[in-house]
Amino acid sequence: MHVLVTGGAGYIGSHTVKELLRAGYKVTVLDNLFRGHRSAMQHLRGADFIQGDIVDRELVAELLKNRGIRAVMHFAALSLVGESVANPSPYYQNNVIKGLALLEAVREAGVPYFIFSSTAAVYGEPEQVPIEENHALRPTNPYGATKLAFEEALRWYDKAYGIKYICLRYFNAAGADPDGELGEDHRPETHLIPLVLKAALGIYPGVTVFGTDYPTPDGTCVRDYIHVTDLAAAHVLALQALEGGLPSAVYNLGNERGYSVREVIEVARRVTGRNIPVKEGDRRPGDPAVLVASSRRIRKELGWRPCYGDLETIIGTAWEWYRLHPEGYEN
Repeated sequence: MHVLVTGGAGYIGSHTVKELLRAGYKVTVLDNLFRGHRSAMQHLRGADFIQGDIVDRELVAELLKNRGIRAVMHFAALSLVGESVANPSPYYQNNVIKGLALLEAVREAGVPYFIFSSTAAVYGEPEQVPIEENHALRPTNPYGATKLAFEEALRWYDKAYGIKYICLRYFNAAGADPDGELGEDHRPETHLIPLVLKAALGIYPGVTVFGTDYPTPDGTCVRDYIHVTDLAAAHVLALQALEGGLPSAVYNLGNERGYSVREVIEVARRVTGRNIPVKEGDRRPGDPAVLVASSRRIRKELGWRPCYGDLETIIGTAWEWYRLHPEGYEN
């Protein structure tokens, strides 16, 4: 099967391309390189790379038709919560309007399968932890709202046109390719683990802990981290499930074990053997105390099991990549 991966030069997309190639799929990557990295493609031997935008209907239609694409994995999205609140316009333009242009091209080409890299931000403030798929959907920021809007479009496109889909929802992807070829390089960087490791390298002067008075064991926020390779494997497993006749579905992904900000910093100190300066700051508005997703459904129905679930492994793989690539990708 030939798979089109949108955003395949980005963090999660590139790791998923590697897993698709490993599983024997033929892969074409479509990425406009706004936040993806051309040099990541050097490590994805066997995948074809096309620089372009998902809103380019003529280009997408040509790729889908001429390459015999049978499935699309969609990663091309803006994903910074704070940025989405301050400037929601590009989030609606990219995550909804451009996403719908892609989905229309998929419909017109008769592509039967669609895997959507969604987010647990669609749930909003948790009513219970861990969060299950039947939790109320009340996103509290434009990022989550735009992802939910696209999920809803997929639901109706399935009913009307028979496009089978799986949406995968998760909180914090982390870590790096265990082979050391691919890693996390966001510009700007907002994720905790890269910030902590770059402080260990001396690239940043330290890290700020936002809030130390939460109702958690050590007073700092607790979050669910999932290794990016386990996340990528779940996307491949989801596609195989649709190929095998599974109906459209939504699944959460996570380790079902939350780690506090202080725990992340302490594990990073052990892994790196370096001092990581920390300063305490005020809470950030809208930060819940605990966010952990339940992955019970995908474990039961698809047999997904994380292979890199412990925090030390997650941070260790990221550290190995940053030691070799302190400035990130070349381009």
